[in-house]
Amino acid sequence: MKLRQPTDFLILEALEDKGRNVATNLASHTGKSRKNINTRLPVLEDYGLVRKIGPAERSGLYEITSMGKAALVYQDQYDEADDFEALIEGPNASADADGDAQASFARGDTDSDDDE
Repeated sequence: MKLRQPTDFLILEALEDKGRNVATNLASHTGKSRKNINTRLPVLEDYGLVRKIGPAERSGLYEITSMGKAALVYQDQYDEADDFEALIEGPNASADADGDAQASFARGDTDSDDDE
């Protein structure tokens, strides 16, 4: 996984903060060009950090994934990590039924019984 800094993390932060969005708005939120955003979004989608959502196939509407949220949690370790993708997937990526434990942490999921 080869991320372009700071652009890719700015895109992920904007999607985390503002919710699902299109390239034009992401360009405004990040201060990067729309062309740059349009180039990076498919790469981030290939990495599983964002997902393109409907309603139309060519709508260009993206949202951050749980793995993208985990990437933000570990952003400060990107330069030092030998395998950033393995870091954000977590050690139990294939064993956790909900995805991975790190992504659950990044989403703010808790195991509390307060909701019952």
